[in-house]
Amino acid sequence: MRLDFIRSLYEERGPVASVYMPTNRITKAVAVMVGLRWRHISERLAEAGAPDEVVARIGEFVGDPAPGRAVFCSSSGVMFSEPLSAGPEWDIARWSALPHVMPLLAQRGERVPYMQVMVDHTGADVIVLSGGGRRELVVQAEDWPIHKAAQGGMSQPRYERDVEETWRRNAVATAEVIAKEAAQSEAELIVIGGDPKSRHMVLDRLGKDVAQRVVVAENGGRSPGEMPKSYLRKVDEALRSWLVQRQSELVDAYRNGPAVSGLHETARALRVSQVAKVLIAESPSFEEMVWIGPEGPQFSPDREEMCAWGVAEPISERADAALARAVATTDAELWFVPELDSPEGVGAILRF
Repeated sequence: MRLDFIRSLYEERGPVASVYMPTNRITKAVAVMVGLRWRHISERLAEAGAPDEVVARIGEFVGDPAPGRAVFCSSSGVMFSEPLSAGPEWDIARWSALPHVMPLLAQRGERVPYMQVMVDHTGADVIVLSGGGRRELVVQAEDWPIHKAAQGGMSQPRYERDVEETWRRNAVATAEVIAKEAAQSEAELIVIGGDPKSRHMVLDRLGKDVAQRVVVAENGGRSPGEMPKSYLRKVDEALRSWLVQRQSELVDAYRNGPAVSGLHETARALRVSQVAKVLIAESPSFEEMVWIGPEGPQFSPDREEMCAWGVAEPISERADAALARAVATTDAELWFVPELDSPEGVGAILRF
């Protein structure tokens, strides 16, 4: 996971309010619960020293239609917010030097760029999902003739050739769009469903690099409205399989090196921009405190070490918040893996 989307959080010096709260008042009973939890959150923020205007700005999200929301707000305004797919089980309210982003990253998970493609002889419906965005395209090179209806007479063979030529042109156009969109979106997966013959015609016209990323869905067809549920189940299955394989590859790379283990050694490698990927065991909880400096990669469990690095007045902060800032500001990646043989459940694959 690249953390470019939260890098702007570190362009301004703290303190920052970090809040994870339920928002949707779907029923009267839920509305009462949301209101009570917001009152508790606002009181905690005020006790921690957050100004009234910061608390008020965050309170504007109460009633949001999403089940929950993560909000990061400083005295200058809301810096970043994102709806949560599920309301948080526990409310989080912090007023601290760094934003507390790790719960958001853990719930968000790896958002794999991928494509949904449904084909038939008339063309294809293509959906590109990348970087949190969604684009929908319809591909059609020719619209007639499409069907091999019996014409009879001497013209029948020519008519059938014309139909097959229409199919071919639509398959070529579809393959070209898939290749172009896959390159632009850096799609890791392309799930192709629809008419079997059309699928084969499209697959035969894809380059080797693109074809290696294709997963075939044996069912589904183009029809008005939403994609068929059987096709979407195949998409979910393909995404889960891709993630499991990717996590396994990362753990193998960590074991084979070059790599470092533990929070302290990972911090040292991040400070010299040596880290390519930080790995964290799932369900992270770095409640221990570390020392941070004003720059992104400056953190260490050892205060004297920070002073030796030239930080005159280190600040105490949560380890997970410091780690996320260091990853975001050094162009490294952060990945959650099921297990990691490392102290504190954290380690790093090095660039060199």
